[in-house]
Amino acid sequence: MTLLHSPRGESARPSPGVLLLAALFVAAGTLHFVTPRFFDQIVSPGLPLSPRAATLISGAAELAGGLGLLHPATRPAARWGLLALLVAVFPANIYMAQFPERFHVSPAVAWGRLPLQPLLMWLVWRAGRTVHRRSQGQ
Repeated sequence: MTLLHSPRGESARPSPGVLLLAALFVAAGTLHFVTPRFFDQIVSPGLPLSPRAATLISGAAELAGGLGLLHPATRPAARWGLLALLVAVFPANIYMAQFPERFHVSPAVAWGRLPLQPLLMWLVWRAGRTVHRRSQGQ
């Protein structure tokens, strides 16, 4: 058994790992609405959207993706949506790492977050995949 899948295959009850991952995205998405100014600041310059629009859209996507991980019928869609979101927000993480003093974050923290992105993507990939039960005769 892994933390991201039930030992019985696809189950209506999410595993502890999926619950944790869903909670992470729901909390992060909620913060986009509670403290939008922080997220507005790290939107990369040159984006065709206003920083506030980018903040609200990414927050809504995190909320939807996190909640989507909670049910097996929506996990595959949540998986793809969260993966697309993680790719889309990566430039903001790079921007923050390049200018950490603007965001009152230590350079070590700002740069240290970057390698966590592929790990988070892998966790989303695993959590959102469909698990099929093997038949008894196999």
